[in-house]
Amino acid sequence: MSASSSPAPRPTSLAAWYAAAADWARTDGLTWVYLFKALAACFLALGIAMKLDLPQPRTAMTTVFIVMQPQSGMVFAKSFYRICGTLVGLVVMLALIGLFSQQPELFIVTTAIWVGICTAGAARNRNFKSYGFVLAGYTAALIGIPASQHPDGAFLSALTRVAEVVVGIVCAGAVSGLVFPQFAGLQMRSTVRARFSAFVEYVSASLAGHNDRAQIEATNARFVADIVGFEAARSVAVFEGPDSRMRGGRLARLNSEFMTASTRFHALHQLMNRLRHTGVSGAAVAVEALEPYFREIAPLLAKSGEPVLSAADAAQAAAQLDAYKSALPRRVRATRAELEAHPDAPLLDFDTGAELLYRFIDDLHAYAATYASLAVDTHERERWIERYEPKTNAIAAGVSGVRAAVVMMVLGAFWIATAWPSGSTLTLNAAAVCALASSSPNPKRTAFQMAGGTLVASVMGMIAVYGVFPHVDGFPLMCAVLTPFLLLGVFMTTRPALAGYGVGYCIFFCFLAGPDNVIHYDPSGTINDALALVLSMLVSSVAFAVLLPPSTPWLRNRLLVDLRRQVVLASRAGMRRVRSRFESGARDLMFQINALAPNEPALKRDTLRWLFSVLEVGNAVIDLRREVAALPADARYAKSMPWRVSLRAMRDALAALFERPREDRFDRALAATTDAIAAVQQMLAAFTPPREERHQLQRILSQLHFIRTALLDPQSPLEPLMSARADASEGVRHAT
Repeated sequence: MSASSSPAPRPTSLAAWYAAAADWARTDGLTWVYLFKALAACFLALGIAMKLDLPQPRTAMTTVFIVMQPQSGMVFAKSFYRICGTLVGLVVMLALIGLFSQQPELFIVTTAIWVGICTAGAARNRNFKSYGFVLAGYTAALIGIPASQHPDGAFLSALTRVAEVVVGIVCAGAVSGLVFPQFAGLQMRSTVRARFSAFVEYVSASLAGHNDRAQIEATNARFVADIVGFEAARSVAVFEGPDSRMRGGRLARLNSEFMTASTRFHALHQLMNRLRHTGVSGAAVAVEALEPYFREIAPLLAKSGEPVLSAADAAQAAAQLDAYKSALPRRVRATRAELEAHPDAPLLDFDTGAELLYRFIDDLHAYAATYASLAVDTHERERWIERYEPKTNAIAAGVSGVRAAVVMMVLGAFWIATAWPSGSTLTLNAAAVCALASSSPNPKRTAFQMAGGTLVASVMGMIAVYGVFPHVDGFPLMCAVLTPFLLLGVFMTTRPALAGYGVGYCIFFCFLAGPDNVIHYDPSGTINDALALVLSMLVSSVAFAVLLPPSTPWLRNRLLVDLRRQVVLASRAGMRRVRSRFESGARDLMFQINALAPNEPALKRDTLRWLFSVLEVGNAVIDLRREVAALPADARYAKSMPWRVSLRAMRDALAALFERPREDRFDRALAATTDAIAAVQQMLAAFTPPREERHQLQRILSQLHFIRTALLDPQSPLEPLMSARADASEGVRHAT
């Protein structure tokens, strides 16, 4: 027998190589594409600026790195708002130069005030609208401070600076949109599909009892982040092309309907949990009567037994939900008639659960129908006037503006007192850093990272200017030697942990070492400018750490107060668009609080409990107000009637409770809700209204009962305010 030979190595299949290559292309490949796109846009802008003989081509380079983003829509949106902000800043600065060019102290003060106003506007707004405010302030300082030293040439200097900025914007947009473009609209389609599937899975698992409270909290926290992120993506997708613009209204509607459906489902789920754990025997009867309906929901959200994934599949789910919704009132009335035969039947509990079930099915049907409408280019559901409205604390925005103004005034005074040649760079860069960093969750850290990146850029810039440029001849060779220097910074911007360093490196390497048509070799000037840049960022970082830091408990508490005040909005604001303002504002505030406390799970859980309580009570109040407003003109429903007076008293008591939670206010709100329930029941017993009016009044009664159960929920953040005589089980049993 011949000796056995070792087995030959198994060849790797082409399919495995293809799968590995595809995975690389979806991950690291996209990063490398972005790196080379950024460099291509940078060199294109530099070449055009040099060809046009603009005085500072480095400004065009810097602009590319400021607006460049992985997705084309982000570049277009950022470019649009940068141009708008630049033009506004240009006009304001020309006015300030005309007024105060001969009085440097007044010029610095007025410029600082303008920068402070723009910084406050940036903190007050969101996404790239915030960036427009940043640029309106930053451009004023960038153009005005150097021009103020030569006011006779201020107008020409301002126009050439704007031209350099526009060249950088056009080059970044062209490269981003034409070279391997990455569109936010395409990503949103997968996001919509994934979120719809996740919500369907969440509803099915929760109704089957497979989700505990920790899972419910984690899922809802993820939904909050998805909603805010979805709106940010939608706001930039409209810049990408007609396809995204044609669906912009439906995407906004989809986000709003998702918020409403998730809130409604949570309210229904919480009510059933309260009834299950109340310990009252009658409540179990209501639960048993409603549970068969819950088991019928999951099959409605499937197609041929498979979960709904695409917009086309959602059309069938919407049709099934519509048919189910049409038959639901008749079936519920039949079930209620059976319950009426039992003397201890908790009819109010059943009515409240049935009303929430119907509203949830209605909201879920609207959500599925809007998702299905995305399969076509145009649809009637595109006509949607309600929009996501972010909520930002006005005091915090004002503090950001004051901080930026103070920093700029202090550094401006230092410049005037010392006559430092690079004092203008020190002052204008502090304005830019304060404005740019104020919108980040941790501006102190962002400013410090930018300082670190700028320090590295200073060293690398010295090497490039004094060690490499003298040996370079021609534009192609210039681009070749700049590539490794710039590649380092762009790569850092693609890593979240190094993004601050990368931004500082890219922008200020161009500022310090960007080539001009005629390169000036001035080592002392370069060192002075580098010191001014790093010092301005360090001073800004110290200001963020000392002057009312955004990460302090004070700001988190202010945002939590704003979150609770959403109930005041639900109680007192006009009915037009109140639900979208309420829903989006509450979730936006929740997102901001979480961003300020990334490593504090206890704070996140407490905030989520407040969010649940605010959404439950606030939505019930909005439903209550709409039902009352829809009642016909009848003397029994007049505003002066006792039951209407009791409803207003209850809404005022709820608003006062959530504005400033205290035990006495909790007692008043609970008593006012109890009185309102009794008043409506008394009015119902006094006469026999027509069938539709009676259903409206019963829905009003259901909303009042739900508010009472929400107040007495032992898992509510209001639980510590319950007095010794308030018993949760008694509250659920009351009036049933």
